[in-house]
Amino acid sequence: MTMNCKNIFLGAVSLFLMASCSNKVLDEKPIDFVSAANAFESPSDVEMGVVGLYSLGRNWYSNVDEKYMFCYVALGTDEAYYGEDPAGGTLCNWDTEIVPTGSLPQQYWTKAFDLVYQANTVLEGIDNFEWTDQTQRAGYVAEVRFFRAFSYRILVTMYGDVPLLTKPVTTPRTDFVRAGKDSVYALIESDLEYAAANLPKRGSEAASGRLTQGAAWHLLSDVYLAQQKYQEAADAASHVINDYGYALMTTRFGTQLNIFSTENAFFDLFTMDNQNLSNNTEAIWVIQNEPNTTGGGQYSGERAFGPAYYRIGNTPDGVKAIRGELYSGSYTGYSDTLGRPVAWCRPTNYIAYDIWNGDWNDDRNTEANVKRHFYFDNPASSYNGKVIDWKLYTSRSSPLKDSTQYLFPYYMKVAAPLDHYTDLGRSGGGYNHKDLYAMRLAETYLLRAEAYLGLGDAGKAADDINVVRSRSHASSITAGDVTIDFILDERARELYAEEWRMLTLMRLKKLVERVRKYNNDPSNPGVGILDHQNLFPIPQSDIDLNTGAVLTQNDGY
Repeated sequence: MTMNCKNIFLGAVSLFLMASCSNKVLDEKPIDFVSAANAFESPSDVEMGVVGLYSLGRNWYSNVDEKYMFCYVALGTDEAYYGEDPAGGTLCNWDTEIVPTGSLPQQYWTKAFDLVYQANTVLEGIDNFEWTDQTQRAGYVAEVRFFRAFSYRILVTMYGDVPLLTKPVTTPRTDFVRAGKDSVYALIESDLEYAAANLPKRGSEAASGRLTQGAAWHLLSDVYLAQQKYQEAADAASHVINDYGYALMTTRFGTQLNIFSTENAFFDLFTMDNQNLSNNTEAIWVIQNEPNTTGGGQYSGERAFGPAYYRIGNTPDGVKAIRGELYSGSYTGYSDTLGRPVAWCRPTNYIAYDIWNGDWNDDRNTEANVKRHFYFDNPASSYNGKVIDWKLYTSRSSPLKDSTQYLFPYYMKVAAPLDHYTDLGRSGGGYNHKDLYAMRLAETYLLRAEAYLGLGDAGKAADDINVVRSRSHASSITAGDVTIDFILDERARELYAEEWRMLTLMRLKKLVERVRKYNNDPSNPGVGILDHQNLFPIPQSDIDLNTGAVLTQNDGY
């Protein structure tokens, strides 16, 4: 967590704008607003602008939008439904929420284009002065272009054809038109190819969390797959796998071996502070969260993905079921191991059970990684220390909440056992400060497996999948087992709560099919998704404001 990305873009550029004014009072430059023309006058200015892009990029992973952030991660897909309120929570009803006037389509559209705008602004200003170190310049350009590609990959996947902007918009415009997906992908490819050639190699980055060539190749593989460019996708993934010293973590490592001595390497991947370790050869790009730092970032995955076990009420003998930890003279009411979740993302039965059938002893499904047993925690009760079992009660007031909100399998990769009191105020809100994998090598293998399947080589696809499975002591598969649905199942086993599942399914045009098949929201199975909703609608407000040209709507909306 050494890179502090707490400065948002405008805050960063305004700070160095103020610092530079005293030495340049005679320059005739418009300094009453921040723009590419006046904000970048030295490499340090560019550094601050680029750090601002990292902050905006991090906002897609942590510290923003609360439950809305987890929609593209899992909520409303084949993987999770809204456990706290299955009838009326977020993405319980695609047919009424994912509409042109809906908040989610507007939110993601605005966030993505904001990052595009800021990247274009930095890119425009980067040559406002003479560079003495062209390698440094190229490295900054590579970072900026990566973030532009990162954002356009979101846009083209979620919305299809979108306006293509390569320069900052400095005056009001009402004439935007949608560029075809081929043009958008061409820009993404160009940006990522430049990034892959000019970013530092693994181990040479300026700080933890800064981009390297491996990240660009990894994202390129995904982008090539979206266009059915299978050989290019395989080649891009192979660069990551073969060229930079990455390797899956197969033995125990890290900061908590003395505490959790019986766990496994998969558990260690997600232990607090293990993500940036130099001997963690699986991490490709890690999102940084800084505790006790204003704007330092915080992760609410635990809040979203865990069950609200502390809400179960009393034990069968009438005592508060969860006493919690003693802190500053009183009991918190929740466990320092489990945190304070609120059950926004209740795993579907597909995630909780189905994907493990036939291989239940997979390391990824051990109790340390998927907690399935919860215990009464109050010495005043005769049930203290016993497994919570609803059969012990003569009756329960809300059986549905018991299984959708209070207790369900808890994927512990989102939690931070024994680290909640780094900042009590935030932990009490269900947050922690884990650094997060935006990309890790296990996914790269699965991307290459998908590419090999597209090339008709199921044998090589099986080999790559088996590399991932063998780390977790799962049984090997054969070429005959490999289908795109099997790869999606393997992604779920390996990447649940990490990958942006919605985008993966949209890319494969499998979203509608799999949501209907696997989302078992008890109040609305299939969550009302409609045939045309493999893409989001263009926000109606943007269409209405675009009076100088026609900004067309996606089919079905």
